[in-house]
Amino acid sequence: MNDTLLLLGFATTPLELISFVLALTTVALNIRQNHWAWLFAIISSAAYGFVFFESRLYGDMALQLLFISVSFWGWYQWLHPASGGKTLPVTRLDGRGWMACAGGWLVGFLLIAWLLTTTDTDVPHADGFLTAGSLVGQFLLSRKKLENWIAWIIVDVLYVWLYLHKGLTLTAVLYAFFVVMAIIGLLAWRKSAPAAPSAMVLK
Repeated sequence: MNDTLLLLGFATTPLELISFVLALTTVALNIRQNHWAWLFAIISSAAYGFVFFESRLYGDMALQLLFISVSFWGWYQWLHPASGGKTLPVTRLDGRGWMACAGGWLVGFLLIAWLLTTTDTDVPHADGFLTAGSLVGQFLLSRKKLENWIAWIIVDVLYVWLYLHKGLTLTAVLYAFFVVMAIIGLLAWRKSAPAAPSAMVLK
């Protein structure tokens, strides 16, 4: 699964190609608020965990393991909202929610980057920053917060550069697609989100 092959001029591997397709499917289903997105997220994260291990992106590899765990939780949250409704509604962050996310991103970055400096990765700070941001985005997605798409836009733009640097050209193209899809997701979810921000529920 790690044999190099050329696809439309891009050097890739069968495993990266499979991960690519699964990840695109995941985001497309997220935009439609389809709960089956979580199943594809779990499979995609497992596949990409192996891809990132081979590229010494240990922060991203560990992130995939966390994504798998959070995906089970997010799947449950979408289908069993605390409000008692049939599905979890799209809501917005309030001021405290924004501060909590920014603080969590910063603390996560400092901790993860410090841990990564003990490994042989050559991009501990970039990997740490984007890993922390991805965790914030995944948490917000699990709670169907509109602002998850903003986090993903920031993270995905920077991931394009990181994956080009690591020679993961197909994955860089994937994340360029993700930027566009995140913008589409933001616009689509905005239509179903309430005009006034709601309190951030952490449970």
